[in-house]
Amino acid sequence: MTSETNVAEIDIDQESQKSTQMPEPSGYKILIALPDIDEATEGGIIKAEETRYVESVATIVGFVLKMGPDCYKDQKRFPSGPWCSEGDFILMRTYTGTRFRVHGKELRLINDDSVEAVIDDPRGYERL
Repeated sequence: MTSETNVAEIDIDQESQKSTQMPEPSGYKILIALPDIDEATEGGIIKAEETRYVESVATIVGFVLKMGPDCYKDQKRFPSGPWCSEGDFILMRTYTGTRFRVHGKELRLINDDSVEAVIDDPRGYERL
């Protein structure tokens, strides 16, 4: 086996490991991915790195990746059923949830009752 083969095997192993590192939400938690922040304004002005960071931390839009086993199970709190499903874009309050990164991508764990609305298209939404 050559050193090139070893490097290729390591790269494949690391990529397969990355795919299994996504956390499983427990209880009533929902795993949310945050959208990428545009690098420029609509007028074409390039945003500073700090500006993009602040926008990403304060975002109100998320994408539902996974739901914990107890999400929306409480019939008294959710008499009409789940407020969202996996694969939905949602609106949530600013700074909601537990923030963390997995391989450079920011994710959040939020409570099932933190979902404010389901939206079809996340483009154009901004926090005031």
